[in-house]
Amino acid sequence: MSAQLACYDGDVPVGGTLRVELEGEQGPVEVAIVRDEAGELHAINDVCSHGAVSLADGEVEDCTIECWLHGSRFDLRTGKPTGPPAITPVPVYPVTVDGERVLVDIDTPL
Repeated sequence: MSAQLACYDGDVPVGGTLRVELEGEQGPVEVAIVRDEAGELHAINDVCSHGAVSLADGEVEDCTIECWLHGSRFDLRTGKPTGPPAITPVPVYPVTVDGERVLVDIDTPL
């Protein structure tokens, strides 16, 4: 597959998130679309690698998202945890903005 419509640019406020489900080659994938505090859009797998809960329910700070359950933080550009308790990265996906459309390619993680 290639990039698919995840949402529209106005759907995600600065410092906010939107949970979407996209269809990948291996089936449905939960994705958190996140706009960092600088206004840049990111797409990250919505499941925390430590607590298996939604990251879209977490808090955005700078270019990270914090899991609401145990406080793990993940870099929105790389998916790498920036502090414990998580030690395993989560996938991040390429984002393309085409006019108002936000496109995400979940089959080729970064």
